[in-house]
Amino acid sequence: MSGSELAERVRGALDVDRAEFERRVEREVEDLKAEVAAGTFDNPQAIVGLEYEFYAVDDETRALARVPRRLLEYIGFEKELGLHNAEMQTSPQPLSSYGLQAQTAEVRAKLSAAEEVVSAEGMRLISDGMWTQPPIGETAAEYLADSVEQDGIRLATNMSDAVRYHAMANTDFAAGMQLDAPHVSLDADTVMPESLITSIQPHYQVAQADDLPTYFRYALRVAGPLLAIAVNSPFFPPDLYDAEPEVVLADGWMENRVPVFETVLNPDDAPKVTFPEDFATVEEAIDRIAADETVVPMLQQEGGRFDDRFAHFRHKHGSYWRWVRPVLDGPSRTNANARIEFRPLPAQPTVADSVALLAVFAGLMESLPRRDHPVRSLAWADAEENFYAAVRDGLDADLTWVTGDGDHTTDTEEVYAELFEHARDGLELRGLSPEEATSYIQPLRERVDRGITPASWKHARVRDRVLAGEPFAEAIWAVQSEYIDHQQETLIEGSFTDWL
Repeated sequence: MSGSELAERVRGALDVDRAEFERRVEREVEDLKAEVAAGTFDNPQAIVGLEYEFYAVDDETRALARVPRRLLEYIGFEKELGLHNAEMQTSPQPLSSYGLQAQTAEVRAKLSAAEEVVSAEGMRLISDGMWTQPPIGETAAEYLADSVEQDGIRLATNMSDAVRYHAMANTDFAAGMQLDAPHVSLDADTVMPESLITSIQPHYQVAQADDLPTYFRYALRVAGPLLAIAVNSPFFPPDLYDAEPEVVLADGWMENRVPVFETVLNPDDAPKVTFPEDFATVEEAIDRIAADETVVPMLQQEGGRFDDRFAHFRHKHGSYWRWVRPVLDGPSRTNANARIEFRPLPAQPTVADSVALLAVFAGLMESLPRRDHPVRSLAWADAEENFYAAVRDGLDADLTWVTGDGDHTTDTEEVYAELFEHARDGLELRGLSPEEATSYIQPLRERVDRGITPASWKHARVRDRVLAGEPFAEAIWAVQSEYIDHQQETLIEGSFTDWL
């Protein structure tokens, strides 16, 4: 698509009657609430799914690489924000032994096939929380901030041609469009800096829509502990730093994906990317989404899906950027469902690690509500602090937990002993054998036992190289290359613990 064509499509999106869009949302909300009350979104199947993002690098230099759009279509991946991004979505599967095997097999099958194709183009797809080496001949700041004005429309040079992404730089919505993290800052004219980060996003479907508030409350309480063992983005591209290496190594955070997403997209006055509050009813959750500011309103065409009846509400939900999101949708009335989209987790070193996080999250969602676990009573402010403590310190974070006996604890071993025990219990409730449940949990349990995460693995290696006299930028790139080397051998079949 030419720049003029893209600019014209963006302009068309900006010409939408916002008031008419909001009127349609209001009508759909009433219809949606009526369907919830009628039990339409009750679906007794326990279903899980996974969204999985990657970035591409040049196979020889390990520098960031732009993926040809025709290649994405050929390998069955979807466009994401940056030209270097690719996204895979798995088919929803029952939460069972066979369902988790199917999730694993689908990811491996799609990724293996994609790797064959992209390798022929001299590239690799990388599963990681943040890239650190820009394309050859460019700085990260140049790559992320480069934009042009085309027919009065601001377009990011290295962004995919999705209209909604470009429209965000041309609306009245006051996105931050900057990076603001410890010892890092960058101002841009578009939301392109968000393309630094990649994630995995497990989905878990609840049986009764009315129970969604309970499951959501538990999901918020496990968000901090799960993020703490998953952290995988301790370093930015080196040219973005404005402090000495010793200061960065001492003060840097373990999961910089979170401040990137928050500072690039959040307006100063009303944050949209944030740790969400509990809600008491499904209707309250619907009202919150409906009241959330729409970034780029678009009038939707009627389609053949059941949830196209709520198409404008769904569009609004697309920019409801909370770290944990309630979802109500479905292609047909039979398949309509209420689920939780768990968004805090960065992409992981291997497929096994990603599926482990999916399985553990799903197991916790099965066990904690079923056992009426007392961690539901953990104050929301403590759950929020756990989340941002995990962002800062990973497994070294001081986490607050409520045990099965109702006691508050900050003992890391006790927190994770309970977390993994209930994950195992939940998986066994879905028919997995003790051995199968343990096999999914073990990669994460070993991280806790050894006190190491992907982020701390990177951090320790960069620190050691800097202490040995290596320049900071070269140390970061060398460790990133080491990460990619290990991943090349273990992405499909191994796990992070094979690196240790």
